Amino acid sequence: MPDKQIFVVQGPTASGKTSLAIALAQHYHTEIISFDSRQFYKELAIGVARPTLEELQHVKHHFIASHAVQAPLNAAQFAAEAQPILDRLLQERGAVVLVGGSSLFADALLLGLDPLPHDPVVQAKWQDLYEQEGIEVLQKALQAKDPDFYQEVDVMNPLRLIRGLEINELTGKLNLELRKGMKSDPHNLQRFYINWPRHELYERINRRVDQMVMEGLEQEAASFYPQFQKLKALQTVGYQEFFTYFEGACDKELAIDKIKQHSRNYAKRQLTWLSRYAQIMALDPKSELSLFAQARQQIG
Repeated sequence: MPDKQIFVVQGPTASGKTSLAIALAQHYHTEIISFDSRQFYKELAIGVARPTLEELQHVKHHFIASHAVQAPLNAAQFAAEAQPILDRLLQERGAVVLVGGSSLFADALLLGLDPLPHDPVVQAKWQDLYEQEGIEVLQKALQAKDPDFYQEVDVMNPLRLIRGLEINELTGKLNLELRKGMKSDPHNLQRFYINWPRHELYERINRRVDQMVMEGLEQEAASFYPQFQKLKALQTVGYQEFFTYFEGACDKELAIDKIKQHSRNYAKRQLTWLSRYAQIMALDPKSELSLFAQARQQIG
């Protein structure tokens, strides 16, 4: 193995990324940097599918339950905090494993972010519209103005929608067009994703949501309900749907169905993001070879 290797396990939710990342980290005697932006927050556990305590004991993880929901972490902040950890692990261990579903955060760390404009007045305009009319008005506006970016962004996250609309309005250009200036992957970086047949991936997502509900997702969401509008980290799949139920806008069964639907939609966008990379290895979960063995073959 060449010196100072970076292994990135990314892709859709519920695909089995955590187990593969742990196997790689154990093999190379290193640690894991998580780039799942929903798992940063110590207050959230069930709804973000945080790794189990047993999994966390196998290998040291960074950026799991490391921040408070009152202080949300954006991609640039994550990159700034993760860079010294990445550098240290490469220096001391010769390898590092990154895993998560928020590929923008991984790219911010590994490739850098393009400088994008910001105007607090424009941002406030879209924020006010959201507070007055709800998230659907943002979704419809972004879908009309920038349909390609709409297919990739987390459409249940108003912050991402507002930012996309702000950039589009300030530049008159498409978000993905502005982000194409990102560098190619460095030579010592290898990316992997687990390529489930789409219908099986969706079945896995549905089962995971059912498991979350059994583990107490409703109670977890209820504990945040009084303050959910003030906490940006809670404006995400798995919580917003229950908040709608608590408000009396739908019944519980519909809320759970919506969590499944929105999680499947999110997985589709996560897969779409992968098309941005010139090189990424698809691992076959149906193969006789384990995912780890397939990854090792690629690494050489």
